[in-house]
Amino acid sequence: MTLNGHKPNFRRAIDLVTELMALPGKSGQEGRVANYITEKLQAAGVPRAMIRRDAANRRTPVRGDTGNLVFVLPGNIQGPRRLLMAHMDTVPICVGSSPVRRSGFIVSSNSQRALGADDRAGCAVVLNSALEILERGLPHPPVTFCWTIQEEIGLHGARHLNHAILRKPKRAFNWDGGSWEKLTVGATGGYRMAIKIRGIASHAGGAPERGVSAIAIASLAIAELVRGGWHGQICKGSKRGTSNVGSFHGGETTNVVSDDVELKAEARSHDPQFRKRILKEIEKAFVRAAGQIKNNSGQSGSVDFDGRLDYEAFQLQKDDPSVLAAEQAVVKTGGQPVRAVANGGLDANWMVARGIPTVSLGCGQINQHMTGEALDIENFKSACRIGLFLATQAKL
Repeated sequence: MTLNGHKPNFRRAIDLVTELMALPGKSGQEGRVANYITEKLQAAGVPRAMIRRDAANRRTPVRGDTGNLVFVLPGNIQGPRRLLMAHMDTVPICVGSSPVRRSGFIVSSNSQRALGADDRAGCAVVLNSALEILERGLPHPPVTFCWTIQEEIGLHGARHLNHAILRKPKRAFNWDGGSWEKLTVGATGGYRMAIKIRGIASHAGGAPERGVSAIAIASLAIAELVRGGWHGQICKGSKRGTSNVGSFHGGETTNVVSDDVELKAEARSHDPQFRKRILKEIEKAFVRAAGQIKNNSGQSGSVDFDGRLDYEAFQLQKDDPSVLAAEQAVVKTGGQPVRAVANGGLDANWMVARGIPTVSLGCGQINQHMTGEALDIENFKSACRIGLFLATQAKL
């Protein structure tokens, strides 16, 4: 099936995604991926000066080896500028992927490594759409193509993206994980925090009563959160959210009462006010626990919190032009569009926060972040059809 009279070169698209998935490029190390995309664009005739990298990697918590990659293409027909985007980084388990085709899927032949279709498949959809226009001289309105960094560790590339170089797109589409028929039109908001607990060290055998265990404080606090229904899936009346203590480090030896523990935790909710309530409950639990444990001199430990908003929740309007355009593309490809709201963050969270309503579409990725990850080839082909349609259709 063709959309807008244009059929993508599927052989080339599959070659692109296979080569992209084989490239190592975890968060902060996307340079080789950015170089690959740049080389393909230049080979298609794009002057190097038209391909820009911003300085987002200088502002992210991880000082990466490249910034976001942006290619701005002037239009040769009238129509609103649209943005096509995807993130370049993968989770660490994907480093060492060895993609092979098996029975309609692409998988990693290295059983210890994930494939990296999240989100190299999205990168390939965006890149293939650009190459189709360039190499075939297809009519197109103004288009901005963007490949972001450090999505997997907190959407940092999208957060620090230099939006001025995007040229004010009026329609925006982000390719990430899942089925090609799924349109993610909303997502939760997330907050991360570091919790530092200070206790009092002492000999665990000779004078345990003189110590205050930071590990015991942390354990009491986490137990209180679990008992109170404030850890994991959280349901309080009509309010919904999640929280997790995902990292716990402290102590070095069994014969010393631990005086130092650091934890990393998060809270998520589609309701910003309820997310703040979750955070307050976390803080209260740790402060209470610190006050419960005292040594024989009446001394207790202390707790410090350091957190940041990773991304705010959003939900696009039902009649948003980007939503309607994405639905039109899915229908014309022979699918049934399904609107979804995600419980995780997307680059779209920060695009919306910056005033660019953005729909996220899938590319056929299955079992992302797992060694059993796979890319459904027919799903991926449909995503390529949709990408080319959205890049070239004037009336969206």
